Amino acid sequence: MSLRFHEIAEAGHRILNPFSAEKLRLLGEICRIAPGTRQLDLACGKGELLSSWSSAYGLRGVGVDISHVFLDAARERAAELGVAEDVEFVQGDAGAYDAGAGTFDIVSCIGATWIGGGLAGTLGLMRRPLKADGLVLVGEPYWSSEPPPGYGEDLKLTSLAGIGEVIERAGFELVEMVLGNQDDWDRYAASQWLTLSDWIRANPADPEIEQVKAFLDSARRSYLEWQRPHLGWGVFVLRPAAA
Repeated sequence: MSLRFHEIAEAGHRILNPFSAEKLRLLGEICRIAPGTRQLDLACGKGELLSSWSSAYGLRGVGVDISHVFLDAARERAAELGVAEDVEFVQGDAGAYDAGAGTFDIVSCIGATWIGGGLAGTLGLMRRPLKADGLVLVGEPYWSSEPPPGYGEDLKLTSLAGIGEVIERAGFELVEMVLGNQDDWDRYAASQWLTLSDWIRANPADPEIEQVKAFLDSARRSYLEWQRPHLGWGVFVLRPAAA
């Protein structure tokens, strides 16, 4: 979908993935973040990960995203949590951001591996800015069960075991994971329907109104027909494989 549709659909979300605030906190605990830990979050969305972890653990970070709408929300959230001096948000192509080699303790890309053309390519992008003993966090959908023939072919997903194989081939060790559940998916997907419906009713003269209506119809139908029973999602915690 277009970036604008993405911004409209997720206007009411803080976390732009099927992941709860409780699981985001659990992920932070798993990472053993200490004050002064530096994190780079690629395609950071509204920056909830960086801002909430900075508030809780004293983390300092940089988030990169293409959407000025999401970044405006990220800066507001950082100010709300009192961490605006500790987290920086940069507008730009996360796949092309040059952070320098070996400069971050944690490098994350949660639910946006399209920035590197897929999981393998994105893991390659994330290695350069990572310190030798750092952690990589990557959020990715997968098939929890095989979808019906002809459904989801454009997504180019693999199974949970297949994700592990991609990680290993990329030279990383999978050391932890936190998976979203069915309720996380429902809250992420279904809440967008109301947001989109409200927007459609409030903006009948918008030049893209018919495209937004079609997007809502397609998203709702796809989720109910095949995405809900077959799609999984999780965040995978990795570190460079031992030599």
